[in-house]
Amino acid sequence: MAVNELTERQYCTFYLDGHFLGIGVKEVQEVLKYQYMTEVPLADAEVAGLINLRGQIVTALDLRKVMGLGPRQGKLPMNIVVRSDDGPLSLLVDEIGDVVEVEKESFEDPPETLEVSFRHLIKGVYKLQEKLMLVLDLDRAVFSLVDA
Repeated sequence: MAVNELTERQYCTFYLDGHFLGIGVKEVQEVLKYQYMTEVPLADAEVAGLINLRGQIVTALDLRKVMGLGPRQGKLPMNIVVRSDDGPLSLLVDEIGDVVEVEKESFEDPPETLEVSFRHLIKGVYKLQEKLMLVLDLDRAVFSLVDA
């Protein structure tokens, strides 16, 4: 992907199994602490359950399972609620980071050393001062599951 295809400059960041990821702030509706979930019988493994968001029923997806990572140990997940054409969708992550602003020039293709299980879900990386931020492709990682 060419640098000019990524027009987002601010990213909501989060951690997942030690990886530092980001999604465009324009795609994020809100960030929430853990919410009680109702399980959905016979749902795909990625569907963690349903949450009640101020009277609206929202599907919660376990981003660890979507990305082929191991189960979460210890702490309860956090919710990043993203906007979709079908309404809000909650992504369960390990920990919420900050909103970061990036320079377009610091964008690079995903490194060859990135885990194969989720390499296809990453648009690219931004080199920040202390670490790399993986840019999650929401269309591939999440919305393709919902539309299926």
